[in-house]
Amino acid sequence: MASWSEFAADEPRLADGIRVLLQQYGPGFGYLATVRADGGPRVHPVSPVITDEGLFCFIIDSPKRRDLERDGRYALHSFPPEESDDEAYVAGRARPVTDPARVARLAEGARAEPQADWRLFEFTVDVAMLTRREQPIAGIPGLTPGRPAVRVWLDPHAPSAAAAPLAVPQARPTILSRDIQYTAA
Repeated sequence: MASWSEFAADEPRLADGIRVLLQQYGPGFGYLATVRADGGPRVHPVSPVITDEGLFCFIIDSPKRRDLERDGRYALHSFPPEESDDEAYVAGRARPVTDPARVARLAEGARAEPQADWRLFEFTVDVAMLTRREQPIAGIPGLTPGRPAVRVWLDPHAPSAAAAPLAVPQARPTILSRDIQYTAA
């Protein structure tokens, strides 16, 4: 499981594109998917925090926090931009941050309410995906945008890295390498 910092060092342009979409409205904004106790999905809006140290989220006492405490698997998806259908996605495991100095430093930087009953989680990155869609060119009737460009990064050290492409939306590969690039089918 790679930290956000390790992922960003390995794929800086992809990490920057994901960061831009997650922070397009100022503070981070996205949808966090967790696994309920019965195995079903649960989705909540959250404000992820991306720093040089990693990808974090302050989670108040809630069903999503209990999901992460019980089963750390998560997926985080960006909120859609107003001007495009571009999207960003990361998935991996969330783990509580227990170092008080680190928690205090990140809380101060993110302006987290000190009286709130939140816990800080760091999100590792097993899979990262960025989808860019071409925009129609104004004034040219009948011109349809091409297929979306999808970049996928898989943590090369994750135990399930070989199976991870199955979790990516159905796509036809155009370039296969450690950093897999897909275009939609």
